[in-house]
Amino acid sequence: MAALTGGDSILRTWLGRMPKTSRRAPLRYLRVLIRRWSRKRHGIDSDPTVLPGRRIYILPTALGITYAFMLFAMFLGAMNYANNLALGLAFLLGALGLTAMHYSHRNLAGIRIRSAGCEPVFAGQTARFRVALENTSRLPRYEVTAQNDHGICDPRRIDPDGRAILEVALPADTRGHLTLDHFEIATRHPFGLFRAWSYVHMELRCIVYPRPSERGTPPPLMETDTGGAQDLSRGDDDFAGLRSFHPGDSPRRIAWEAFAREQGLQVKVYAGTEVTSHLLDWDSLPGMETEARLSQLCRWVEDAYASGRAFGLKMPGIYIPANVGAGHRQRCLTALALHGLG
Repeated sequence: MAALTGGDSILRTWLGRMPKTSRRAPLRYLRVLIRRWSRKRHGIDSDPTVLPGRRIYILPTALGITYAFMLFAMFLGAMNYANNLALGLAFLLGALGLTAMHYSHRNLAGIRIRSAGCEPVFAGQTARFRVALENTSRLPRYEVTAQNDHGICDPRRIDPDGRAILEVALPADTRGHLTLDHFEIATRHPFGLFRAWSYVHMELRCIVYPRPSERGTPPPLMETDTGGAQDLSRGDDDFAGLRSFHPGDSPRRIAWEAFAREQGLQVKVYAGTEVTSHLLDWDSLPGMETEARLSQLCRWVEDAYASGRAFGLKMPGIYIPANVGAGHRQRCLTALALHGLG
């Protein structure tokens, strides 16, 4: 009775130290503690990093526990009735389970993990960090997956000397730098009796743009440009030549005559089109909070880019001249995302 009382006291003390949001999910809180212990033990992983065998943890799944109870019951029955055939079957299935545990651990050992980038997103969206898994061994890897607290991707097979790209999702709530500080590489191969996994801490980062405001307020006009800041792929006044085809180019601009002459896929370029430019000025939005200004400027950048109009950006300490194109859009949105964040 004293032992029970002492155990109950320890349990209450442990629950009392838990955050209030985790008291209803003690298993999840326990996983957080294990992950923190793993991070403290192994530190920050380099990019790329290789999973050694000592960093791989393995536990039986619900199916594995059921399988073990079945073997135990079969063993007891065989011993009780002195049935050698049933006893041999129990030992055979037990050996199969131990072999599955070994192969589950081997399925992850030695995998090379590296970052494959992450596309910028807007606040309120979900960032998808791409992780490349490389198999440098002579044996394939089966049913390898990546996951975190917000989801799990589909299992993938990695052929010998092959590579697979997995995505790890993370909600982007606020603008700035979004850091994926941890994720898991796991497998249930073979048979699903055991789950082998390893925690990876690579500090992957992604840019989160401000959330665009609702449409309504038009951007201020600056001037009309006939030569400098313009999107050559949208002009149609004077033929300026050919350039290589890029994904996203309009099929109407493709030079099919050059393609028929086996000169490759090229696009016609025109110049001389008048382009309306906008100066997206921070000071043109007086009386608004910082985040509201950033959202409005973000909306103007998106609208100007979608319509092919040139635009510049003027903010405290930053001036980006008027231009067009995807690179210019990304530069302006990045400046908005990192404003005031050092």
